[in-house]
Amino acid sequence: MTWRESLEPLADRRFRYFFASRAVNIWGSVMAPIALAFAVLAIEESAAALGQVLAARSIPMVVFLLLGGVLADRLGRWRVIQVSNLVSVISQALAAWLVITGQAELWHLVVIEAVNGTASAASFPAMQGMVPQLVPRTQLQSANVLMSMARGALVVVGPTTAALLVVGVGPGWALAIDALTWLVAMVLFLPVRVPHRVAAGVTGIVGDLRDGWTYFRSTTWLWVVVLAFGLLNVIMGGLWHTLGPPVAKDTIGIAGWGYVLSAQAVGLLVTTVVLLRVSLRFPLRAGMLGCMLFAAPLLLLGLEPVLLPLVAAMFVAGAGIEVFGVGWNVAMQEQVPEEMLSRAYSYDALGSYVAIPLGQLLAGPLGDWLGYRTVLVGAGVLYGAVCLLTLASPAVRNLERRTEEPAAATT
Repeated sequence: MTWRESLEPLADRRFRYFFASRAVNIWGSVMAPIALAFAVLAIEESAAALGQVLAARSIPMVVFLLLGGVLADRLGRWRVIQVSNLVSVISQALAAWLVITGQAELWHLVVIEAVNGTASAASFPAMQGMVPQLVPRTQLQSANVLMSMARGALVVVGPTTAALLVVGVGPGWALAIDALTWLVAMVLFLPVRVPHRVAAGVTGIVGDLRDGWTYFRSTTWLWVVVLAFGLLNVIMGGLWHTLGPPVAKDTIGIAGWGYVLSAQAVGLLVTTVVLLRVSLRFPLRAGMLGCMLFAAPLLLLGLEPVLLPLVAAMFVAGAGIEVFGVGWNVAMQEQVPEEMLSRAYSYDALGSYVAIPLGQLLAGPLGDWLGYRTVLVGAGVLYGAVCLLTLASPAVRNLERRTEEPAAATT
């Protein structure tokens, strides 16, 4: 691809507003997990307490994801996204006010994160289905890379900014900025109107769910990767994000943890520049090989938490994760019929996230029993092994790009 071809999606006005809306939201959202983590630790110095708050967000996401996919395909993705944005504005503003004023208790954050998780369950499948409605199929990799580039650029500064805010004025202000970004994202998303396309002969919510499940289980590459990420996300979302902050606090420091997460973002950003010019012929093969690189920071944090090696390892891991993210979205948006896409993403998310709350709830007690760093080392070994086993599937390893345009859908 030439540079001009790589930037073609931005010529569409609707995609530009979609791009801007997502970029503003990402800037606040990347700060929120760090602010939330240290807000919880300020209330109760316990990894188990942090796991409860994180699980409070993850559980509703898992419970309502399938319904979110059906609503997006049935009611329209724009409408579902905007309602979710409004709910997130209100809930994050309330969390920020409670933390800033010193009134926050653990149960407050549990309830608020449960509300946020429900909103995310509705918006995630809708958001993932928007891109193929905004750009032609030949521009899907470029569009996804541009979105990733914006995310990577903002994630570079987000974690460090959040960590400095936590140290300087407290975690509440990072949550307040996150609430503001949801509001700005709502406004920027207003012009992003797309046709509401539905499949002929819809059979109601139960029928829609059944059709989505039939497609999911009959598509080998889809369910194999989702099954793998059911375990990989337990490690990343459960063990890394629950045990990582306490280990970092006692070793490399809060600011150091921010630098480590920002290094991941730099790796993401650098890789997006490469992917603007390099086409992924086998997107899932490249993606799973990239995912394996995340095993290194898990092992380093468990074996020898030294700042500079961790920063370097997270830079490389970020590059690998970006390759998977772009490869996965391109595969989904090219291979899955448009009228089925939000439901396919909802089954993907359900399978990928269903066990994360278990990991978040068990990470603290397991770390207390075996030692936080011992658990992280075991997680690193397991993470790499799962990635290799996934590549053993020919359907995953040999999936090629498909660039021809699909037949027109019913509007």
